[in-house]
Amino acid sequence: MKINRAVQITYFLLRVIAGLLFIQFGGLILFGWFGGIPEQPGTPPLMSQTGIGGLLEFFGGIAIVLGLGTRPVAFVLSGMMAVAYWQFHAPNGVSPVQNQGVPAVLFCFLYLYMAARGGGDWSLDALLRRKNRDIRNTETSQASDTTSPPHDSPNF
Repeated sequence: MKINRAVQITYFLLRVIAGLLFIQFGGLILFGWFGGIPEQPGTPPLMSQTGIGGLLEFFGGIAIVLGLGTRPVAFVLSGMMAVAYWQFHAPNGVSPVQNQGVPAVLFCFLYLYMAARGGGDWSLDALLRRKNRDIRNTETSQASDTTSPPHDSPNF
């Protein structure tokens, strides 16, 4: 039983920390946090590739932290990081260590894992799933408690 609790806690921490890091990357792009994008004055237009990436990182990071829509959000973020690696890092060298693409590779596979696993037990996804199950169970028990009126004619 203790190993299950450790798995819940570590996955929760992994999800929250990854989301918080992504919020910071998105904030750097969208709002110029931490000095903004190096060697680029101001923030990029929202409808540019960098701007859309910033939106995905910021709001996707929030969704990952909350565990809301974890599977589809993580899948999109995984794809975004794959594109970032192949478009911006791979042309600068063969190895991720050489081309400074290690964070992109790690985030890509981290979010791919989250897309497969979901939000975990401590997420809004799990809370919503439990609420929906409770509502269905209540409706089912109420439906079985009601009795149908007697029929005058036999059932055929």
